[in-house]
Amino acid sequence: MHRIALIYNPFSGQYSSHRRNHIDDVLAVLRGAGIVAEAVATTAPGSAAALVKESIRRGCDTILACGGDGTVHEVLQTLAGGPIALGVVPLGTANALAADLGLPLSPIKAVHALLSATPVRVPVGRIYFQDSDGVERSRFFTVAAGIGADALLMSRLDAKLKRRFGYALYAVEGLRILLSHSFPLFRAAFVEETGCKPREDEVSQLLAVRIRDFGGMLHHLVPGATLRNDTLRLVAFKTQNRFNYMRFLAAVVFKRQTFSSRIELLDAVSVECRDCPGSQKRVFAEADGELLGRLPVRMEIVPDALTLLVPSRVTRVT
Repeated sequence: MHRIALIYNPFSGQYSSHRRNHIDDVLAVLRGAGIVAEAVATTAPGSAAALVKESIRRGCDTILACGGDGTVHEVLQTLAGGPIALGVVPLGTANALAADLGLPLSPIKAVHALLSATPVRVPVGRIYFQDSDGVERSRFFTVAAGIGADALLMSRLDAKLKRRFGYALYAVEGLRILLSHSFPLFRAAFVEETGCKPREDEVSQLLAVRIRDFGGMLHHLVPGATLRNDTLRLVAFKTQNRFNYMRFLAAVVFKRQTFSSRIELLDAVSVECRDCPGSQKRVFAEADGELLGRLPVRMEIVPDALTLLVPSRVTRVT
């Protein structure tokens, strides 16, 4: 690392009033290590793309996403497919990628860990979806993408309340969905190996998980998930019974989850999801905790897509 740009959201996380102090501390550590570093704040959703492009034009070889998974997600959209390295400094409400990389939640400790990190090329997920205007778009993702109840949860989270209450808001809204949602079915066509005929099922929730460790209560959500996987690690909920959902979540918390014909764990090179014929229910899609749009959706893996800074003591992604 020789020249770094810190891209940060001044309003993300529960402690945004202290954000500038954290950024100044991180800059001091980097400059003390002989690195040319500057910080640039996002101004609106989607503004990170232009900031990343300008930083690269000015000669930056590394971009540090300073925030939560949403900030990382925005920065990723410009870096995917290119050579510029991505580092993560956790400063948001949800910091799942940082947890999986074994980074401390302290920004100062995290940036010290990044100083000796190894650049590793990893695959990333890509999700194609319809936006609110019916236009097909796509986004890259590094943590997870979901179709169904988890995306409905993201649609109900108010940004100001999320900054104020953090994970407590996720828990409250998640409980409301578990108690009242009808879990409508949609059709999913899984291509489990290249060249194979798709296998179709009706599901009410589909998760494509890229990381092993989410931190917090959802410590190890999906066995076998890792940033190095060159296939989609999927959990398909083929049930509308809310008690099956509750049992699964409880099993995750206590690290005793099992899979069956109703909640299936599988790998696929791609998956395409569409509404069931005659369905009147809207089914949402999300990636890395960001609400995207609705069905139809297609997901796949983009190989060798991103240079990610991995702390030297972490081996799970290598």
